[in-house]
Amino acid sequence: MQNPFVASHWLCFYNEDMGKRLYEKKRRFAAGVALAAGIALLTPLAGCGEEMMVPASEEAVTEATDPSTSAMPYISEEPVADIPESPIAATDIEQHSSEVSPTTEQEPVSESFSITLAFAGDINFADNWCTMGYLHSQGDDLTNVIDPDYLAEMQSADLLWINNEFCYSDRGTPMAGKMYTFRSDPANVKYLTEMGVDLAGLANNHVFDYGEEAFLDTLQTLQNAGIPYVGAGINLEEASAPVFLDADGVTIAYVAASRAEKNIMTPEAGENSPGILRCYDMTRFLNSIKKAAEEADYVIALPHWGTEYSTTLEQAQIDGARACIDAGADAVIGTHTHCLQGVTSYHERPIAYSLGNFWFNERTLDTMLFELRLSGIKTIEPDDTSSVIITDVDSVILPGRQSGYITTMAEGAEKQEILDAIDAISPAAE
Repeated sequence: MQNPFVASHWLCFYNEDMGKRLYEKKRRFAAGVALAAGIALLTPLAGCGEEMMVPASEEAVTEATDPSTSAMPYISEEPVADIPESPIAATDIEQHSSEVSPTTEQEPVSESFSITLAFAGDINFADNWCTMGYLHSQGDDLTNVIDPDYLAEMQSADLLWINNEFCYSDRGTPMAGKMYTFRSDPANVKYLTEMGVDLAGLANNHVFDYGEEAFLDTLQTLQNAGIPYVGAGINLEEASAPVFLDADGVTIAYVAASRAEKNIMTPEAGENSPGILRCYDMTRFLNSIKKAAEEADYVIALPHWGTEYSTTLEQAQIDGARACIDAGADAVIGTHTHCLQGVTSYHERPIAYSLGNFWFNERTLDTMLFELRLSGIKTIEPDDTSSVIITDVDSVILPGRQSGYITTMAEGAEKQEILDAIDAISPAAE
């Protein structure tokens, strides 16, 4: 059976549990908007082509009907006793009335939103590697190695994440016993800016290739460029911390970790030592996801895992993706395998097991730019606090091909060929 997600290029997700979680978290604001606007205490949520009515909380209904709290005047049916004349003269009343300024209560403001979160797989700017040699031969013009249509899509996304599969430094020595080690001139970080990158993924098996000095240079280079990173840090606290980014008033959390190496060489961060966050044991990774879910409107788990150049999923990937979603992730997007792996969903949350290479080497390989297009309603209170209800999540595959140091977006028959190939390796939704 053809995977409807791949066949139609996108799939609209609306999960009732997620909707309830977001609604309940913000019900005070939603009820306030309903009452202030004088509308029915039912809020429509458009999800996957159907309308879902979410009832306001009982407290809100009580407040709307209780005379003691209602905004409408309350008229007593008891007889009113005679009221003695006030000793204040009418002229005094007029004078006092002119001195009192009327007060106007501000009401919450609700508006719709639509944002795009984009994700690209492995990139490699290492100066000792073939990709950069080819870029230099093309006048260092990124549009000669990455399709301008892809670049335009990446730059227009509200938030763009990529897997930064190397270190930035001019220091350090190659890690002993490692076949491939990648180090880039810190000046090459400019290409991330040209791509429109908003967040660099560092939970991978090459960021520590030239040792601690080069790793720390990498963190500093990204900081100097104004690009946040996730999945690594100067200590375990930073490496495991979710990264929260804002997209049009919607808080997006990213959490990243790696279990890519069969022969583990890349160090995990310690209490007082730098490194990445690992997830061979999922405990810390899942705890970070849970923390992110408490504070963000949408949570993305970014594991670096799988077997290189294999479309066959490891059981650890299948179990791990489910665990991430059960812990509170709204999407799971993986990397590491250098080739595309299947795309599916679990409890109506999207899973892309591996994005493969985006611009990494000379091999001819299918690739994709993966997008999550979120829409919904956000409410801004008079005190500037806000609440968000996500009603739709469209997951979009923009297929392409890496070949001979050039990555192009696919069209026509080639596009359909890649989509069919993804469909063939994608597990059924659960």
